Amino acid sequence: MKVYTNFGILPIFMTYQWIIKLAPKLKLFELNRITYQQLLNDYATCHERQTTMDFHHQLKGAILDAVDEGLINRDPTRKAIIKGKTPAEKKLKYLNQFELHTLLSSLSLTPEINWDWFILLLAKTGMRFSEALALTPKDFDFIHQSLSVNKTWDYKEGTGFLPTKNKSSIRKIQVDWQTVVQYSTLVKNLPEDEPIFVKGRVYNSTVNGILSRHCKQVNIPEITVHGLRHPYVKPTTKKFITFFEAFRAAI
Repeated sequence: MKVYTNFGILPIFMTYQWIIKLAPKLKLFELNRITYQQLLNDYATCHERQTTMDFHHQLKGAILDAVDEGLINRDPTRKAIIKGKTPAEKKLKYLNQFELHTLLSSLSLTPEINWDWFILLLAKTGMRFSEALALTPKDFDFIHQSLSVNKTWDYKEGTGFLPTKNKSSIRKIQVDWQTVVQYSTLVKNLPEDEPIFVKGRVYNSTVNGILSRHCKQVNIPEITVHGLRHPYVKPTTKKFITFFEAFRAAI
């Protein structure tokens, strides 16, 4: 069977896979309110209520078509009860200003490039993981205190440089003077057109693991490298500001 990766098809395919798993012998003509409710209940044992609701809506659309076509006489989804397991505790997706500075102060910023330097750059610029991996010394404009984002790095397949997510992702990012001084020293002897951080295959989980250890070390909520891109709400004004703006405001 061909597996579709189109985002419109994928949820339907996943729903189909669950039907095969939970009710492989159930025939369309056997569907009634009891068998349908049992199917939902079985799905709900390992999914949260909202996910079960999404599953229900996927099924209901197809079943209503079957009713319209006369393949079944009644709508078995009517008055279905949606259940679900207790939601798991959600990880925070961002840090507040104090927590961010606490994290950055724990980084081991050695004279040589390491993943802590990478985490620092993500926190100060808000770049995507793949964008930061693609940075080369040539992308830094130390005179104008900026860096150019014009490509990404294919860390999933390991094929090298790729275009950015979209045209609007091509941009220049202003960098604070301290980072300019630090990186001008770090990259001065590196090849201009080669990635600064990539030395072989790179895995997102590796950097997330390092970031997680730093968070635990200083007793702050654990976040992922993607979480470093999230804005947070300034408590006094409820205004959304980026990590970089917060960092600049505090230095």
